[in-house]
Amino acid sequence: MKFTLSWLKDHLDTQASVEEICETLTDLGLEVEGVEDRGAKLRDFTIGYVKSAEKHPDADRLNVCQVETDEGVMQIICGAPNARAGITVVVAKPGVYVPGIDTTIGVGKIRGVESFGMMASEREMELSEEHDGIIELPSGEVGQSFVDWLAANDPAKVDPVIEIAITPNRPDALGVRGIARDLAARGLGTLKARDVEPVTGTFPCPITVTIDEDTLDQCPVFYGRVIKGVKNGPSPAWLQDALRAIGLRPISFLVDVTNFFTYDRNRPLHVFDADKIAGNALRIHRAKGGETLMALDEKEYTFDEGMTLISDANSVESIGGIMGGLSTGCTEETTNVFLEAAYFDTVRTAYTGRALKINSDARYRFERGIDPAWTPHGIEHATRMILDHAGGEASEVVVAGSIPDTSRAYKLDTDRVQSLVGMTIPAETQRETLTALGFEIKGDMAHVPSWRPDVQGSADLVEEVARIASLTKLEGVPLPRLSDGVPRPILSPQQRRITAARRAVAALGYNECVTYSFIDQASAALFGGGTDETRLENPISADMSHMRPALLPGLLQAAARNQARGFADMALFEVGPAFQGGEPGEQHSLVSGLLIGRTGPKDVHGASRPVDVYDVKADAEAALAALGAPAKVQILRGADDGWHPGRHGKICLGPKKVLGIYGEVHPKILAAMDVKGPAMAFTLWPDEVPLPRKSGATRAALQISDLQAVERDFAFVVDAGVEALTLVNAAMGADKTLIDEVRVFDEFIGGSLGEDKKSLAITVRLQPKGETLKDADIEAVGAKVIEKVTKATGGVLRG
Repeated sequence: MKFTLSWLKDHLDTQASVEEICETLTDLGLEVEGVEDRGAKLRDFTIGYVKSAEKHPDADRLNVCQVETDEGVMQIICGAPNARAGITVVVAKPGVYVPGIDTTIGVGKIRGVESFGMMASEREMELSEEHDGIIELPSGEVGQSFVDWLAANDPAKVDPVIEIAITPNRPDALGVRGIARDLAARGLGTLKARDVEPVTGTFPCPITVTIDEDTLDQCPVFYGRVIKGVKNGPSPAWLQDALRAIGLRPISFLVDVTNFFTYDRNRPLHVFDADKIAGNALRIHRAKGGETLMALDEKEYTFDEGMTLISDANSVESIGGIMGGLSTGCTEETTNVFLEAAYFDTVRTAYTGRALKINSDARYRFERGIDPAWTPHGIEHATRMILDHAGGEASEVVVAGSIPDTSRAYKLDTDRVQSLVGMTIPAETQRETLTALGFEIKGDMAHVPSWRPDVQGSADLVEEVARIASLTKLEGVPLPRLSDGVPRPILSPQQRRITAARRAVAALGYNECVTYSFIDQASAALFGGGTDETRLENPISADMSHMRPALLPGLLQAAARNQARGFADMALFEVGPAFQGGEPGEQHSLVSGLLIGRTGPKDVHGASRPVDVYDVKADAEAALAALGAPAKVQILRGADDGWHPGRHGKICLGPKKVLGIYGEVHPKILAAMDVKGPAMAFTLWPDEVPLPRKSGATRAALQISDLQAVERDFAFVVDAGVEALTLVNAAMGADKTLIDEVRVFDEFIGGSLGEDKKSLAITVRLQPKGETLKDADIEAVGAKVIEKVTKATGGVLRG
């Protein structure tokens, strides 16, 4: 919402500065997004005086002018028809930027004669569309800043423009009047009376209006009147300046009037050319479906069943609450106009606007809610302005339907401000505040004004009182101690474990990411999601349409953005929820990490290498240890398609109890998400890690054996497709009491082994518990290891 300072002062009698107004608006909840200094771009223009003007020797339409400036007399060539001696002009000297033509003035020759600047027109300075000649000032000192002259003689042209953000619950602030009311309630000025006397019609309205019975919920009331004999044309300068300042293009007076009240009072209006309304009748009705209209934006729209339309005897002429039709639009030839002020349903207007993809000022206001009670006043204000500036004669007002009843009242409990907000505000001050905002206080009941649809209870009354009083005055008061003891921990065991895992992964050198819980459908589908069950009904953007099935899509998108900016080596992780469905039980917490690039920077010692599966496996095991997972787990295959089929592992407590997955992300995933790989990742399910059976402050006793451990090496020749993990698991199962660890230390392929064979060498560590092992005991365990491995892999002991 944009408005100028002078426009605000039309409604608010105040001496406050722009800075004070902006600070107060933000404090009131109408956050100021920016203030435009319209004089800044004109700061370098100065006032000059034309001492003489002679015809250019080689051009009939050019004049060689001698212009007196603050830097002496300058020669300027000008082609404006009003360039002559004896006038005061606006000068752009060499080096000055002219916004209207997007050019910086320099010294140049025109038909062989040098020119040292430019005399500007209003359009060249973006003050108006006037370009018939250069600006002639009635007064001004040579060398004076043109901005200073405007500030003293025509301040509306350089008025600062204030832009505020409007929350959906404050439609009243979409009009300058509503903003002024808030400032007046704060005490920053006095709200001016801006009512007008109703215009008495001198003849019956020749155009009838009806609303279909089934459309009264979409358009409860419609006011209209004919004004004949108007003279349409350019709007007065003050109106053009006001509209142009907020980014609107003045069109013609009749159209500009409707735009003015849209912003001035949050009251969208519409004007029809009365002579173009077929049958002298308008009907507000629901669309049957298939009707079409060429709208004022010169686009044709086809309507769905149920949309609110306004039709004459022949065809559709307007889209209710959104946009009028081109065929009945007002032009400079319009002499008889039908002025409309109606109220349209918020929800129906929003649905229609979205379906037709029309974004108009009228739709923006109707779908948020305007003041229905001001509908008859709106048509009177607009009628008065048209009669005052365009002449004409007004008919009687024709009314269809009735104004919807929005009256409601809530009990004003002045003690609730203290209990709800924590502020002490006198009861009388609270009543004065609500009265200043337009509430009517009767006894202990506060009657809500029709322009405040957001007030829906007594707690909202408290909010209004506190908002006007300023929440910045709220002082923190420490709560009294309820007991002298140490409070019990409030975090659940699962929350504490996740915190420990987050710290453990961060300590490994990972950077934590916090991404949105919703992603685009294509990325979600890559990880088993993207179904209708996880689709958002009203996403904030097209690429955030589904709830994420995993954390890796967000991490990969972050990695792609970093790679695009030249960062190749990354270690990222995230802790958060993922969603397999739309029901409450289909959500689970995850811990995911992503490694891309190399282990370190290039150096002369050759320490840098690409990250691999073993790096990410070690990090996943460290994170699981922080979560309290058992030390002995199984590593299995068979993860989903998002992982490289031969370079991943599932960390399990049995075939069905999966604690996590680590490995290389499938190349097809990386290609789809524009990530330069390879990429290593892990995903852990903290909820699957079993909690300890007993909880206590002490740790279990440390079990240390004083007997010497024994290690034996074995080398097996197996098929090339046999996984090392299968061999290790088989060896571990040979004697679960004595075998403490099995690890692979060598792999050999080729040579005398022949094709499709390889040699895997393992070390088996035996840890005695009760007595020192004898040779027979060691040989017995070795025999079991050979037997188990041979049975599991089909391999043989290498000779």
